[in-house]
Amino acid sequence: MSDSVVLPALGESVTEGTVTRWLKKVGDTVAVDEPLVEVSTDKVDTEIPSPFAGVVEQILVQEDETVEVGGVLAIIGGGAGAAAAPVAPVAAPVEAPAAVVSAPEVIAPAPVAEAPTATVAAPIAEAPVAPVVAAPSAVAASSSTSDAGYVTPLVRKLASEAGIDLSTVSGSGVGGRIRKDDVLAANTHPVVPAVTNVAASTPVAASAPAAVSALRGTTEPMSRLRKVLAERAVASMQQTAQLTTVVEVDVTRIAAMRQRVQAQFVAATGGKLNFMPFFTLAAAEALRANPKLNASVDGDNIVYHSQENISFAVDTERGLLTPVIREAGSLTIAQIAVAIADLASRTRENKLKPDELGGGTFTLTNTGSRGALFDTPVVFLPQVAILGTGVVTKRPVVVTTADGTDTIAIRSMVYLALSYDHRLVDGADASRYLVDVKARLEEANFEPNLGI
Repeated sequence: MSDSVVLPALGESVTEGTVTRWLKKVGDTVAVDEPLVEVSTDKVDTEIPSPFAGVVEQILVQEDETVEVGGVLAIIGGGAGAAAAPVAPVAAPVEAPAAVVSAPEVIAPAPVAEAPTATVAAPIAEAPVAPVVAAPSAVAASSSTSDAGYVTPLVRKLASEAGIDLSTVSGSGVGGRIRKDDVLAANTHPVVPAVTNVAASTPVAASAPAAVSALRGTTEPMSRLRKVLAERAVASMQQTAQLTTVVEVDVTRIAAMRQRVQAQFVAATGGKLNFMPFFTLAAAEALRANPKLNASVDGDNIVYHSQENISFAVDTERGLLTPVIREAGSLTIAQIAVAIADLASRTRENKLKPDELGGGTFTLTNTGSRGALFDTPVVFLPQVAILGTGVVTKRPVVVTTADGTDTIAIRSMVYLALSYDHRLVDGADASRYLVDVKARLEEANFEPNLGI
């Protein structure tokens, strides 16, 4: 008796998937719930577990071929096991290529950083990210051997830079696959820069050259995620009229507040307070008074959204993800901080659900997480605007005192760059929105909103 393995539903609006890699070949035995094939969609990259035990008799969809939901992937027969009971998809971490992409822009990780000594905001991902629709599975030894040989370019790069032989590293990923954390754990002798006494009479040692990437001089196929990012970036630029407006904001009062309440905040939430929750709340509140920025174009109609669902950009080793904080304008600073940390953590651990990556109406991207002053981010279709936050840095600024006297003071400053679709949003609309956000941040009256 033979049984058909079909492509299950992998999230709302997902109608098809592309086979990226078979984990079994014809003639291999497979157990119930053992990973059988990797499939990529526009919303999720995942391993499909076998619903039957037996022997793989036929593979009907080859790698890089696309099949509709419900389509037959393979035939399994000759086994003694009965079909596993149908269950609702359950998210589980996996090292497969990943992601829902709601935007084309490749963006730095979401922490908001101060330079050079500032507290870094909640870290946003460098690890692979994806919701995985798969039941917990027992991986056979043969599968473990196959999976263990698959190493991502980032992992190879880290191992090369650390001088680690990957054959000596035990993988903690699915099927024994080596992950970034495994390489970091194996690097027991990290290189620590030597401290040089720079006395006037002592020559300063030359700095070491930057490590050479393992990707230098190589060629690799473009991942499905990268293809989707490329397609959507081009579509965004072709279908919209985009431009960017920038303002400079003094966040010195927020910096002082962070220092003042940090201990209390950590005690109440378990996490540090950084700039990102303030930017998120101010951005969401200003959308209520500036609905054109929280809208979308539907043919000849303009749809003004009734909620402020803020996507925030996460930079992963495979590409961009934008998890969503729903109704952000109604949350406290503590709730937003917890939401950012939770979503970022589950993004890194491949535990996001497809629906947590959809439904955003406006996007925040922390372009300053690596020290950039600002950039011109690309709008995430079907949204019409995206706000980029630059690096928060101290610098001399002309300040006018209460009596009208101008003086120079050291202030914590940040650039906010708003990219928007000129089909709907005019320059005056963008400026009004940015001025509202700037006023809210500089006033820094967030004590009633802390939530601790």
